[in-house]
Amino acid sequence: MDNKRVLVTIPVKAEHVKKLEQAAPHWEFRFHGNGGLICARPEEVMERQPLTQEDVDWADVILGNVPETMLTGSPKLLWLQTNSAGVEAYIQPGVLAENTLLTNATGAYGLAISEHMLGMLLGLFKKLELYRDAQKEGKWQSLGAVRAVHGATVLVLGMGDIGGEFGKRCKVLGAKVIGVRRSNRKKPDYADEVHLLEDLDQLLPRADVVAVTLPGTEATRGLINKERLAKMKEGAVLLNVGRGFIVDTEALCDALESGHLSGAGVDVTDPEPLPSDHRLWKIPTAVITPHVSGFYHLRETHERIVEIFAENLEHFRNGEPLRNQVDFSTGYRKLP
Repeated sequence: MDNKRVLVTIPVKAEHVKKLEQAAPHWEFRFHGNGGLICARPEEVMERQPLTQEDVDWADVILGNVPETMLTGSPKLLWLQTNSAGVEAYIQPGVLAENTLLTNATGAYGLAISEHMLGMLLGLFKKLELYRDAQKEGKWQSLGAVRAVHGATVLVLGMGDIGGEFGKRCKVLGAKVIGVRRSNRKKPDYADEVHLLEDLDQLLPRADVVAVTLPGTEATRGLINKERLAKMKEGAVLLNVGRGFIVDTEALCDALESGHLSGAGVDVTDPEPLPSDHRLWKIPTAVITPHVSGFYHLRETHERIVEIFAENLEHFRNGEPLRNQVDFSTGYRKLP
């Protein structure tokens, strides 16, 4: 393949630059890291000027979630590699040209987000959020019975990298893991059962924990609505790290305030950011984090994103199939 121009819009260190340039020798690179990476030595981060439209128009290949308004279906762009697993902004009509390849960062976030989910779940099962509230008031008192992951039934919606890593961790702790996916495929070892999304209504009453790790697509919008929250087991816990609009926020508040659900851990909300006066903030059994379970808060996540792009860059240069190529019709990664 002829030499191409590669625009990198995530923060990088010198070692990352070397890795990427080795994957595509003699290609031209521009680095426009936008900050946000925490390093042991901040001077190692290569910071560049703010991204411009000229930069985007210059590139044949882009790594990073550039604003979709800067792409405008340009036929010059051959391939966009996002630094996120979700790609909903880029599969909308007119954003990318028909022949532009789109790949995501599936495989980079499973470690960070699954541990975040597990932390939320253990906190809710052990009432740590309530003890934290009591601590602020100086109250030394028992808050009663707690629960264990061991023996719990965990329903994982979405069996990709994130859902799979969470399911594995719950299995190790002794949970029964039921996975839900959109197509028939081989059952992974960590799952006791695997069902299709169409079986969701029959599965919800069985679960002590419902973990949403699905991507944000029109098919998943409003999936966990008032009716489905009502079908969940009394005292169950809901976790959502997919997209906020998958869960009806007001219905979730109602389910928590009534005690039908014993708790919820959400890293994504609808709307997002969650307004400061929203009632969800004030519900004691809600644990809210501001969409931070992924990003670069865990350095390993950043390293994995660079590794995925370097691998794909070499494949692209050699005319080979790319890892994590996205199906525009579904918003999901194409199946092997």
